[in-house]
Amino acid sequence: MTHDAAGTEIRLEHRVPSPEEHRRIAESVGWARGSDWPSVPRSLERSLFGVVAMTGDRAVGMGLLVGDGVLYFYIQDLAVNPAWRGRGVGQMIVETLLAYIREVTPAAAFVGLFATPDALQLYQRNGFSDGDMTGMFRLVRPDTA
Repeated sequence: MTHDAAGTEIRLEHRVPSPEEHRRIAESVGWARGSDWPSVPRSLERSLFGVVAMTGDRAVGMGLLVGDGVLYFYIQDLAVNPAWRGRGVGQMIVETLLAYIREVTPAAAFVGLFATPDALQLYQRNGFSDGDMTGMFRLVRPDTA
């Protein structure tokens, strides 16, 4: 049990969010169109590690790790309900994800992520930078080349 910056009790649970929690938090931050909701449960099952920030019985934040679980990790779907932003919830989630990586990696691990402009300061505070790399991505659909 910990407290956010406003003194409200927040419980961090080391687990992936349920599909319902994931959707509720994702929609609260404007990601409603970005997910194939029928595929989310299978995706969540295959995540390496997750953190869900709870207040009472309500999930207010989440973060996932995906990757090979040894040397390569990606922070995925880190989101905090806008009503809970600015209280340190995102920071607590990032710290927990990084602590997990420190526990399981045998050597220096590559930890990547994609960030929205609103989240840049959170990640920069935690040592992330674009360094000398250029992040790229592509969506691959099952029905296209």
